[in-house]
Amino acid sequence: EKGYETGEHAPGLKLGGCGAYKAAHHIIKTHAKVWHSYNNTWRSAQQGMVGISLTSGWGEPVDPRSQTDRDAAERYIQFHLGWFANPIYRGDYPEIMKNYIGRKSAQQGLGRSRLPTFSVQEKTYIKGTSDFLGIGHFTTRYVIQKSFPFLQMSSYHTDCDLAELVDPKWPAPGPNWLYSVPWGFRRLLNFIKTQYGNPLIYVTENGVSEKVQCTQLCDEWRIEYLKGYINEILKALNDGVNVKGYTAWSLLDKFEWNKGFSERFGFYHVDFKNRNKPRYPKASVDYYKKIIGANGFPNPKEVMS
Repeated sequence: EKGYETGEHAPGLKLGGCGAYKAAHHIIKTHAKVWHSYNNTWRSAQQGMVGISLTSGWGEPVDPRSQTDRDAAERYIQFHLGWFANPIYRGDYPEIMKNYIGRKSAQQGLGRSRLPTFSVQEKTYIKGTSDFLGIGHFTTRYVIQKSFPFLQMSSYHTDCDLAELVDPKWPAPGPNWLYSVPWGFRRLLNFIKTQYGNPLIYVTENGVSEKVQCTQLCDEWRIEYLKGYINEILKALNDGVNVKGYTAWSLLDKFEWNKGFSERFGFYHVDFKNRNKPRYPKASVDYYKKIIGANGFPNPKEVMS
């Protein structure tokens, strides 16, 4: 969406209302081709796995008793995660995407939907092409219904007729989009279990950056974020969700999209101004070492001994 619709990211194309959908359509078909290629040529000898990694927030209805809010939250998750996961696990785009984008395309006077369609053969070819689901997750939003006038230029953002809200009490240690809402992760993982037949899951990205560079390397907010989110993954495991692995984002401060080196997600601080780029451990390094050493939250007495 940022690469092919708003032009915010590379390749910087502004193909309003259709670019993101076309790009995603090609990604999904290409992913399936790679999976089949591996499956037919190398799997028998290597016994490897091919999956896809999708990044998604969680959408929570502002009022869980309101059907309108619940429907809006459902659209949020289907327009984010379902957009890619539904074709791979169920054979086609979510019905809600097809309905909303199709209706808005008709209101614009277009002859067909801006959301491309898969042929019957493509649906069969794509369905089931993932041995595991990688999940990148960082934050949550409250969601309400918001109707956009159809005369307005339609886009991926306006097609789903919703608005995203945050609770001002949520901690926001990182950039303005990244609020710490651990409970949303458990709900997302359970949604995946229910919607897609409890697939094997690897958490491929989860972490937080810092707004202000902490010269003392005392990133206690990252420690709190990790504690909260990893704890919710453990709860999801107890719910029966098939989470196999977890990868924190990220080992080092690095180049972060259009934010360059200014947005630091790393456990290790990197001095980018120094020619040798020296690295210094933040406080979260020691904390995370203990977690991965114990494969969970260690008993403090065990850590001391």
